[in-house]
Amino acid sequence: MKAINLWSKSALWCGVMMLASTQAYSMNQGESAAPAVASINIEEMTLSQIAADIRSGKTTSVAVTQAYLDRIAAVDDSGPMLNAVIATMPDALEQAAQADADLAAGKIHGPLHGVPILVKDNIEVKGNVPTTAGSLALINNITNRDAPLVAGLRKAGAVILGKANLSQWANIRSTNSTSGWSSVGGLVKNPYALDRNACGSSSGSGSAAAASLAAGTVGTETDGSVICPSAINGVVGIKPTVGLVSRRHVVPISHSQDTAGPMARTVRDAAIMLSAMAGSDAGDPATKDADKWKGDFSAGLDGTALKGLRIVVPRDRLGSNTQQIAMFNAMLDKMRAAGATIIDANDTISGYEGLGEAEYFVLLTELKSDMESYLKSLPEGLVEHKTLADLIAFNKANADKELQHFGQEIFDQAQATGGTDDPGYAAAREKSLDLAGRKGIDGLLSLHNADIIVQLSNGPAWLSTLGKGDSFVGPSASNWAAVAGYPHVTVPMGYINELPVGMSFIGRKWHDHNVIKAAYAYEQLTKARKAPSYKASVSE
Repeated sequence: MKAINLWSKSALWCGVMMLASTQAYSMNQGESAAPAVASINIEEMTLSQIAADIRSGKTTSVAVTQAYLDRIAAVDDSGPMLNAVIATMPDALEQAAQADADLAAGKIHGPLHGVPILVKDNIEVKGNVPTTAGSLALINNITNRDAPLVAGLRKAGAVILGKANLSQWANIRSTNSTSGWSSVGGLVKNPYALDRNACGSSSGSGSAAAASLAAGTVGTETDGSVICPSAINGVVGIKPTVGLVSRRHVVPISHSQDTAGPMARTVRDAAIMLSAMAGSDAGDPATKDADKWKGDFSAGLDGTALKGLRIVVPRDRLGSNTQQIAMFNAMLDKMRAAGATIIDANDTISGYEGLGEAEYFVLLTELKSDMESYLKSLPEGLVEHKTLADLIAFNKANADKELQHFGQEIFDQAQATGGTDDPGYAAAREKSLDLAGRKGIDGLLSLHNADIIVQLSNGPAWLSTLGKGDSFVGPSASNWAAVAGYPHVTVPMGYINELPVGMSFIGRKWHDHNVIKAAYAYEQLTKARKAPSYKASVSE
């Protein structure tokens, strides 16, 4: 079975985690077992290739799903012990068997037919597995319902393999949190260097995608939580326009900024996933225009798409790592040689003072109200907590488990806000949209008559130090696109001391497909991604 840190005491939980498999594993602490030889080698296989092999009969969904379960046992539960996967679905092999039966009957559900996908554990999935957001407060949150984005993946044929670990409460509990740690799943490790952080909050999704624990994974982002773990774990991440993907049945932070996004080893694979996840949902007003903009985001991907593209580069936002900047400039030269026009901008720092404070006020205010709305929407009898104040009290009562490494001062600050009726909230949101959107992304693109903004995604991974918080180094490209709700794609750029770093592509609202096309052309030009090495550590 797939074991969870701390949960030998829960008979229910152990029952949930039994694999529907003829090959069982005992992976409790202190035990190990060598996985059976898989019928297919799925390491570094693209989602696209797996889907094609299943459709052609070269392999089966059952064989692929079993191979991923074996790999989770070998790499996540033992060996490197990445802690990237919180739970595997009890019916994963049953889902796969049904996919194979449907295929044999001539029924192909879509481009993900029979392909195993992991979903971040703040997203509800139908089945006997809870959605915890990494907290013991939600350990009984077995809603037995699919979030609309999960329903979209299933409709496209996906096998929901399991739930990925994450930064507890999506990194919104404490200013001193360590990304990738949750009381349910422990600390996620970076597969390129096991003592390095996997970033967050979609830590498990990034680590699992890099380590080939699924064909693709789903993360969520409020500000950086898809982009940073994708870049730091050497995979592709798409943070779509807010409103392209429904947030219903997803544990929230902010209805202004929250979105789910795909994470995979190639741009095409992530685009295929996004196509399945996108769409309007009457239960999420932000998605009212999604059907107008959704489509096959993997269509029209062309390695020559950089030709004629006007790219603006915010030079004053690149940080100070000379090795990373030199790599970035070399990549820009390649894009220039491929026909892109590169435009340097050096006026993107001043004039944006107060954006961080305004965003933070919005997030605190919405966290209080949105979390209460989510908790009260849960089926009766699952979770006794109905407000943020209830969660704060639970954490205090269970401080030895929930607060063992850092506090909950952000929760406390959010609880102290006056709610969305506070006139200061509306003013803060308007300021955020103006600075990040109208003046930021839209303004910069208009000023330079450009199509895309290109930046360094962030610096390389730092050492994980539980109890001492994160040590982010280098630039971050996430803020403007996150606050404005605009599309942002990160693609592997290269390696600094063997640690991955990414290149970011950012565009206007609803122009997701254009941004994906540019990112794909860059990926085909550079092909920078390398498989992880699982080293214990790397030199500075």
